[in-house]
Amino acid sequence: MSRAHALVAGGGTGIGLACARALTAAGYSVTVLGRREAPLLAAVASGAAAGLLVADAGSPPPLQAFSVLVNAAGVAESAPFHRTPAEMFQRALEVNLLAAVALTHAVLPGMLAAGHGRVVHIASTAALRGYPYTTAYTASKHALLGFCRALALEVAAKGVTVNAVCPGFTETAIVADSIARIAARTGRGDAEARAELTRHNPQGRLVQPDEVAAAVLYLCGDGAAAVNGVALPIAGGEI
Repeated sequence: MSRAHALVAGGGTGIGLACARALTAAGYSVTVLGRREAPLLAAVASGAAAGLLVADAGSPPPLQAFSVLVNAAGVAESAPFHRTPAEMFQRALEVNLLAAVALTHAVLPGMLAAGHGRVVHIASTAALRGYPYTTAYTASKHALLGFCRALALEVAAKGVTVNAVCPGFTETAIVADSIARIAARTGRGDAEARAELTRHNPQGRLVQPDEVAAAVLYLCGDGAAAVNGVALPIAGGEI
């Protein structure tokens, strides 16, 4: 198994695509995984990745050949709690927690056999604090962080690290959808709706995907061998 072979789940768009680009630029051979083929093909065509796997992150094929897993697959829905059905909690847990568990199950045996591996899950500042109207999302991200911290201790002596990166509101399609929902719900313009999110960041802006990718790249490298079980906020000082 090559120590430079990385799998990026959710690697066709947003933070995942930025991570794929950063890893490729650093010399990793990157495979992007996702359910939709078109963005994965675009990632390969752009040079962000060397290969692709069309698969559901929650039920991946055997993935023994990877020494790095970056999981950027996720879903974000919001609603007041009294209008949040059990199905929304189920979707959040299936994608944000159980898919992470399935991906880790798939890659970990190969990492342990090789005595080296890096697992980085993209969590959120919602793994570290609460936000109104996001009970399902926040609960799922807290669960993801708990999973990372517990597994990190299990594999600490075996050459494998498990960490979480916790971005604040980031310039992605998911956040663009959130801005549109805020504007529709409140009657505000897009600029005002955007300001509702940027106010959480003391720098007064949205985080950029490349900034998240830079942190992920560090955690995947040999220089981060002693960084394990960490939740790293990328949020301009919000956390």
